[in-house]
Amino acid sequence: MIHSFNIAIVCNTLAGGGLSEQYTDQLEQLLRRQQIACTVFKDHWPDAFTGFSDVFILGGDGTLNHFINRYPDITQPLSVFKAGSGNDFGWQLYGNLTLEAQLRRVLAAQPKPVDAGRCNGRLFLNGVGIGFDGEVVKSMGKRRWLAGHLAYLATVIRKIFFYREQELEVNYDGKQIREKLFMISVANGSRYGGGFLVAPQAVINDGLLELIVIRKIHPLKRFYYLPRVEKGKHIVLPIVSSDRVKQVVIKGERPMAAHLDGEPIEAAEFTIEVLPGRLLFRGQQG
Repeated sequence: MIHSFNIAIVCNTLAGGGLSEQYTDQLEQLLRRQQIACTVFKDHWPDAFTGFSDVFILGGDGTLNHFINRYPDITQPLSVFKAGSGNDFGWQLYGNLTLEAQLRRVLAAQPKPVDAGRCNGRLFLNGVGIGFDGEVVKSMGKRRWLAGHLAYLATVIRKIFFYREQELEVNYDGKQIREKLFMISVANGSRYGGGFLVAPQAVINDGLLELIVIRKIHPLKRFYYLPRVEKGKHIVLPIVSSDRVKQVVIKGERPMAAHLDGEPIEAAEFTIEVLPGRLLFRGQQG
C-alpha cells in the first residue's frame, strides 16, 4: 500500500540554520530505502503538485505559512517535518516524534482535515497576534528566524515594560469590546512563539477559533504575568477573557503591528474567520 505514494518534498533551505536541508536529505534516503517514489524541491518549488499523492514540508511555522499562502487551494495531504526555528504547528500535529518515527506514523495514517484561518485575505494555521504580540514580532525582524523561543522571549522581555496599549474595538457574535487592550490573539492552534501556550484550549479541527483578549496591564505587573502566559495558565486571570468564534473584526485608531504565524503584518482593521477543514494532514496525534 505504501508503495502507491508519490511524494513531493519541499524544503526551505534557510529554515533552522540548515537543519531543514539536512532533514530533507535524511527523509529522501528513508523513503528511497522503502522504494517510495519522491521528488525533492529545494530552491525552486513547482507551480502545482499535479501527479503527487502527498507533499512533505521541511521547515518551521514560517515555511508552512508561506506554503499554504502560495498554494491556498492544495488538495493533497500534507505533512510538516519540524526543521525551523519555530515549530509550533508541527508540535501540535506530531508532538516530539523523531524524524523516523513521524515518517512511520505519516505513511500508516489516513489524511484528516485541519482548520485554517484567514486574516485580511491571508491564511494562517497557528494564529494571529495583535498588539503587544505583534510589536514583539515586528521588533524581532530577521532574528525571528534565528533562535525560536529564545529570540521571542528575549524580545518580549526587552519590550514588556515600555509597550503602550491602544484602544481597540473587537466585534464578534453580536458582542463588542472597546477599551485599551494589551494583546489580542485569534488562535487556531494552542501555541506559538516557540512554545508559548497563548491559547491552551484551542483545537485545530473544531471549526472554531479561540479569541483571547488581554486587557490593560500595569507595566510593573507584566513581568509577573509572563510565565503564566508561557505555560498557558493565564486564562483564569481577571484581565483575560476568552471565547470561541467563527469570525471576529478588530479595529484600531491607527495601523497596528500584528503577526500571522509569526510573520509580521500591519493594518488598522483585521477581519479574521475560520475555514473549517481547509487542509488535509497525515498522522496528526489525537
